[in-house]
Amino acid sequence: MGEWGSASQVPRLSESASSGLLNERVLFLVFECMRWDIRTLCRVAAVSWKLRALAKRLLWRELCIHRAPRMIATLTEGATNSRIIGGWPALAKLLFFCGGCESTRHFRLRRPAPGHFAEESRFSKTSGMSFLAKSCRGDVLYVSDPCEHAAAEEEGRHEDVGVYRGVFRAFFKSRTRECLIRKRIGFEEGMRCPYCAARVWSMTAARMIPRKTAARKLGSGDGAVEYFVCLNGHLHGLCWLVHLSSDDGGAGDEEGDEDGSFCGGDEDGGHSRNYINNGN
Repeated sequence: MGEWGSASQVPRLSESASSGLLNERVLFLVFECMRWDIRTLCRVAAVSWKLRALAKRLLWRELCIHRAPRMIATLTEGATNSRIIGGWPALAKLLFFCGGCESTRHFRLRRPAPGHFAEESRFSKTSGMSFLAKSCRGDVLYVSDPCEHAAAEEEGRHEDVGVYRGVFRAFFKSRTRECLIRKRIGFEEGMRCPYCAARVWSMTAARMIPRKTAARKLGSGDGAVEYFVCLNGHLHGLCWLVHLSSDDGGAGDEEGDEDGSFCGGDEDGGHSRNYINNGN
């Protein structure tokens, strides 16, 4: 089944027609045939309030489970039919959408970059350990590889901006949240989570960023790393990325997949891919 056209081309259904279409099993099978295409699901959810409510209650969850089964099993501790902190729509957005970047108190940019669908994303809980303070190493955190955004040359810099995102398991019970509250860290003024709109803490202000390990994992040359965590445990951050020449090749410290830290994309010949993709 091919991808639908623009949102304006999606047929508007009358109340009587939509009532017949809103059989959950039918819609589930349709999206299963389409391998849970994220763009089509967005368009369908925009057709009517009934479809939007159904997507919020069921379809976003099934999208996440289909496209990142191991990651979702870990985040939900096996209870994939349960609710998730922040909601399934926010988690689906985090999996497939780079939130872009703009200047913050501790990370100055000459110009912002808009958010966009991420063509591929790899989330790793092994990488996430590099972003946790020593006292919080018992937490489970998935973090994506950085999405590269070209930056205007600033003060002789020849670096790109890396934008990354992540999510904690059971953030309400995490050591990270406990530490933020114990230290009485205030919320960052004028900032909201790009995925659920909740208020955020600056981990720079909290002095809870292990800069050496986080910078090494991201490929940031000077350790300029900034990230925020929201009330629901969603993480988003920025870093400077060192330009690599064609002779430098890729990173040489790729982790294995034994611990299940990579979330899977579409099934391919019975083997789960290490990447989430947007279905294109």
